[in-house]
Amino acid sequence: MSDKPAEEPPSTPEIPDDVWEQFARDTEHEIRVSAPKEPSARAREVTERLKKKGAEPEGWRTGPAWQEMNGRARRKRRLWAVLGVPLAAAVAVVAMKPSLIPGDPFGGKAESDSAAASPLAPETAAPTAAPSAADSETPTLDRPFAGSPALNWADGAAGIVLPKAKAVGVHSKDRVQLALKQAQKFLVDANLDPKTVAGARPTDALAVLDPEQPGMIEELNTSLRTPAKAHDPLMMFSRFDPKDVRLVGDVVKTRGRITFKKGEHSGVEIHADYTFVYPVVRTDGSTEVTRTIVRRVIDLEVLDPARYQVTPGRLSVALYNADFGNSACDVYDGYFHPDFPSAEPTGAAASGPTTDPYDRSKDIGEGEACGTVSRT
Repeated sequence: MSDKPAEEPPSTPEIPDDVWEQFARDTEHEIRVSAPKEPSARAREVTERLKKKGAEPEGWRTGPAWQEMNGRARRKRRLWAVLGVPLAAAVAVVAMKPSLIPGDPFGGKAESDSAAASPLAPETAAPTAAPSAADSETPTLDRPFAGSPALNWADGAAGIVLPKAKAVGVHSKDRVQLALKQAQKFLVDANLDPKTVAGARPTDALAVLDPEQPGMIEELNTSLRTPAKAHDPLMMFSRFDPKDVRLVGDVVKTRGRITFKKGEHSGVEIHADYTFVYPVVRTDGSTEVTRTIVRRVIDLEVLDPARYQVTPGRLSVALYNADFGNSACDVYDGYFHPDFPSAEPTGAAASGPTTDPYDRSKDIGEGEACGTVSRT
């Protein structure tokens, strides 16, 4: 009889290779079946509408709904706690193939705004409804358009897309093309040029307009020199007081369209309808970001020089109107004065209705009292 002690059985029994492979396949299948899936755009829209049903729209002076944001974060933590149970059983498979885990549990870099947002196609006609609700995210210096429908709008002048020119009446195709480019130049300098937005004189925009048009250049010069309720440069130009606020980054979001047709005065009428979104921050060192939204409608004309006293190569103004979202009411110093969520509101109390500044499906109201906006 041998004195050699008998070998103890292994504490963990060996698993045959075919059984282990079957376990891996089964576990991978279960993970794929049980993994949470990104809801469709339609599902997100319905969910957002149900969440907001019966609730007042978020006030533009109050900032994001912090309670809702915290609630969403808690739901995320609960989700990962539940997923932890099957993931613990599949730890061997995860070690071999981490990509099986949905999401980014290892803290990878979040997708940027520019990568997450798909650019919208250029607007060719008036939309039929306002943009759908966006996530209630707080804008920051790094992400100034977070939580805004403008996130996937065009950047600056790239959003001012000219239609294909053609001859109209006595005006050749080349003349119409020149007029469209002049209209584009006017819109860019009046609303997007950094110097204009910082309060400088919009020299290039004024140079496009016909000095022969009775009273127009004089009126605009008066509004820029001595702003007042009766002479408000903001009706034509976007301007912020550089002592108070500055743009965040160098991008202003743009959405709209330009069309043209034969005018009533043997000319060409160019119709422009654009919304501009300006992310701004105070110049006192604060990092709090807010947005001002400006919609402009302007009709410019090319008149027949054989019938009217005009300056060749210049445009006349037939109509202009504007609507401002998140700017102090009844302040007429020639600058937008956006309110910030953490600061006391400036200007007079709002007396008009609450509107959505991103809604381009409706015409700009005439003579309405200064109101509030449902989102910025």
